[in-house]
Amino acid sequence: MSSPSGAVWGRAEQQDFRSRVRGSLLGGAIGDALGAGVSALTLEEIGAAHGPDGVTDFVPAYGRRGAITAATQLTLFTVDGLIRAQVRRDTGAWHPPTDVHRAHLRWAATQRDWGPDVRRKDNGWLAQEEWLYARRDPARSCLTGFGDDIMGTLDRPKNPTARDAGALVRSAPFGLLVGWEPQLVCQLAVECAAQTHGHPAAYLSAGAFAVIVHALARAESLDTGVQRALALLAPRPGHQPVTEALQRALGTVRQGIPNPGRVSALGEGRAAEDTLAVAVYCALVSEDIRHGLRLAVNHDGPSCATATLCGSLLGALHGETALPPAWLAELEGRPALLEIADDFAMEMTQGPALHSPGVTASGWLARYPRG
Repeated sequence: MSSPSGAVWGRAEQQDFRSRVRGSLLGGAIGDALGAGVSALTLEEIGAAHGPDGVTDFVPAYGRRGAITAATQLTLFTVDGLIRAQVRRDTGAWHPPTDVHRAHLRWAATQRDWGPDVRRKDNGWLAQEEWLYARRDPARSCLTGFGDDIMGTLDRPKNPTARDAGALVRSAPFGLLVGWEPQLVCQLAVECAAQTHGHPAAYLSAGAFAVIVHALARAESLDTGVQRALALLAPRPGHQPVTEALQRALGTVRQGIPNPGRVSALGEGRAAEDTLAVAVYCALVSEDIRHGLRLAVNHDGPSCATATLCGSLLGALHGETALPPAWLAELEGRPALLEIADDFAMEMTQGPALHSPGVTASGWLARYPRG
């Protein structure tokens, strides 16, 4: 994987980028939390429990309102891995899939909680966040894929039949690499998805999603991102289910006023490509973030997965200021999400200046060790 070219950032560009990074990470987490309490319910069951309008606000999950699931946990560690990959570029040992894999192994350790060794300081700051040491219904494919130190690759993927959205929901951060070309963003997301999900529909869905987020983070339109993803998928073996799912989402937009029936027609959402189609459709037809997320939650499929993706898309599209303040206030882990979002934005815009000997003493390399 060749190194992407850098970019020159002005102050306004830096502020816009930070807002989109925050928007994508926080928006995804809000969607995750909105769906967490109803993800196993059908639309009929959601209506019976929460009224004819379904879920319109956070409902309790894991003993609190605003609780996130493994999707947000894994997304945080994806960001951590990408920051470390950038930090390691000047060492000559630059291979982002390896750094992301190591980050996800640190997440896997939080699910086992092996004790003080997991939280040692040379693991960086994220692995010391106590609130992450909770099992929040991770996909079995993620637990088995990261169950040992062997890294899955496209030639030898882990879980070759895994087609669920477990890799897809952790892939938004790849799209925030705005200095990269879209094809490299796609390739990195695909390679990292294959570390746990070996079915082409699963890892290509992750690549397509990252490309769409990438367009939004570059201040391009959602439709532009979808069309670019379709173009980049076309030459890849096994792309047809993902391509067809995205085309169904585009076609459903033209059918009229959005409603749960149109969402359900896109598939149950158990397969990664269906989850992606639902999220893209809800984002395309949304009046604002609140409307889009409610549409993404109230259906028969896995609500937290579809709403996580939809929130990431709309957050990257509109930026942090468009997120509903009341939902932000109750969101579990919000301080850590903001902290890592700002660190990512700093690393991507200021880069090597943060790694200089004078800065090392201030703790950047303690937060994101090169080892």
